[in-house]
Amino acid sequence: MVQSTRQPILLGLTEPLRTIVNRKFVRARANQDLLFSETQLSVIHSKELDITIQLRYCPALKSKPKQTQHEQTAKKFDPFEDPAPGLLIERIPPQDHSHNLVLNKYPVIENHFIAATKHNKPQSDLLEEDDLYATYACLRSWQEDIEDDSRRALFAFFNSGEHSGASQPHRHLQFLPVENMISDDEAGWGLLCDSMTFPAHDGLPLLHNPNLPFIHFATKLGIGMDGRALSEKYMLLMKAAFATINAGCDLSNIDKISMSPDKGTAFSYNLAMTTEIMAILPRKAEAGVITGTSDGIVFVNGTVLAGTMMVKSEDDFARLREEPELVQQVLRHITYPVRTTRM
Repeated sequence: MVQSTRQPILLGLTEPLRTIVNRKFVRARANQDLLFSETQLSVIHSKELDITIQLRYCPALKSKPKQTQHEQTAKKFDPFEDPAPGLLIERIPPQDHSHNLVLNKYPVIENHFIAATKHNKPQSDLLEEDDLYATYACLRSWQEDIEDDSRRALFAFFNSGEHSGASQPHRHLQFLPVENMISDDEAGWGLLCDSMTFPAHDGLPLLHNPNLPFIHFATKLGIGMDGRALSEKYMLLMKAAFATINAGCDLSNIDKISMSPDKGTAFSYNLAMTTEIMAILPRKAEAGVITGTSDGIVFVNGTVLAGTMMVKSEDDFARLREEPELVQQVLRHITYPVRTTRM
């Protein structure tokens, strides 16, 4: 009976997802179908926020060529329209597929992969049931063969809107294996979304971390959820975030909020998913800023909900390691502040 919830039912694959992804990644790297960039890694702890952040220094970001004016105005190449054979992992589900699983062409973390919609749907529109179920199925399938080990889980994230860190307009969700994000000396680091375990509202199944001085919400996920149930959780988070950034945490009329699935959302946000939780972080800026260094830019996308940040300057890397409380400055710059609640 247990076999009814195993991986073949979820994704229709003949092998474990982690096995397929790892094999494809090794081959793509050897064949130079992808360009892996090494990073320096450090873990910093903000005592005031009581959070641990994984800081990555990626020099390759600094040498990334800027687009010419012609390239900016020309039609953008869509890497997900017809995925390169060397990057394509699987089409899911195998019959009448809705999504392509593809490797990230420019990863900084091994086995970074993506679920992109078969058809070019906008990244700025609301996620649909099949998007959420494909994500959930990947998360569940990844853990089928590893027992209960959170450090070998899969983390999914979605960037939507101009301030979210989104890089492609074709709808896609991204996946990072937690085991590939960590090193042996990272005691104390864990996914930031996993710290959102405190009730955020008396009448709604919303969670948060009260130590974080910015608007965010999470909600628990269960086993065996279908697309409709996942969509209800997603819409709860979307409406809570929208109500909070526009009405100062007044969630009493959340059911009256209407959101059209075929129109862009009214705010930028990052969404995170694991097998146990879904979390949202509304965004007001694409990158954080710290003063007194040569660059001062901290790149932040949906991986912030995993508790990670990235810099391209060695000065910034050193400064944040020396002054971990600057993490607050970065987070405050990109997020909406918590106001007096009326929950």
